[in-house]
Amino acid sequence: MRYTGPKRRLSRREGVALTTKDAKTLERKGAIPPGMRGTKMRRRLSEYGIQLREKQKAKRLFGLSEKQFRKTFDLASKSKGATGKVFLELLETRLDNIIYRLGLAKSRAEARQLVSHGHISVEGKKINIPSYQVKPGLTVAISGNFVDNTQVKKNLDAQPTLPEWLDRKATVGKVLRTPSRDEMEQIVNEQLIVEFYSR
Repeated sequence: MRYTGPKRRLSRREGVALTTKDAKTLERKGAIPPGMRGTKMRRRLSEYGIQLREKQKAKRLFGLSEKQFRKTFDLASKSKGATGKVFLELLETRLDNIIYRLGLAKSRAEARQLVSHGHISVEGKKINIPSYQVKPGLTVAISGNFVDNTQVKKNLDAQPTLPEWLDRKATVGKVLRTPSRDEMEQIVNEQLIVEFYSR
């Protein structure tokens, strides 16, 4: 089941900004966890605790349920190559994440909503599955009847810096290639997640 409560609470729990809005909250409140006892000294985490927190952080960053997250990891473990790197590749090339990375949505949650509501097409075909894997060479776009949406226009005007493995012209984006490790999420330590699931 996906968490639907306050997002900033999760950022404070993990000690990192899971959304761009949360950065200011963390600057103001520091890495103090939410709740009455948040200001008290925290116990030192065990090795298992460290691995668990890393898994939770990545899961919340990409906005997946536990079942989706584990399913993605299992798929990565059966693929060729280093499990951790393949795992991150699968997360990064999800359709909702691609829409977010292209700057067509201000957050992964908003990107997921765009996809789920049928406002996104891949190679001209409407796709409403956020976990859809976008392969290199494929183009994604906002459907024509939604291009004039106020929020979409606002996102387009923001003009974020695109990662080099993506290209975008107006409301159409293209996956040029598979991202390298240094082009993927830097706040995630995939090795700890591999160790967590290998226990």
